[in-house]
Amino acid sequence: MSQDPRHYDVIVAPVITEKATIASEQNKFVFKVRIDATKHQIKSAIERLFDVKVESVNTLVRKGKKKIFKGTRGVRSDIKSAVVTLADGQKIDVTSGL
Repeated sequence: MSQDPRHYDVIVAPVITEKATIASEQNKFVFKVRIDATKHQIKSAIERLFDVKVESVNTLVRKGKKKIFKGTRGVRSDIKSAVVTLADGQKIDVTSGL
């Protein structure tokens, strides 16, 4: 499979937390993705970059919080995450990088 440079734009970073590590035991991997990425784009990017078969993609958007820093009001950016479920027997090693 060919790797299109646009696939690197869709996937921002893997999420490595305790909850994501536990989910990886059920073949579910969590990635930060672009806020405007669709499920179809995420699925094709994961399949091309990691050479795996994706069964489903679930996305969620965490809204940015309002914060005050040294008297200046601001808003953190919204973050979109994707939970990617792989087919049986497929694995992704997120610690190795691309």
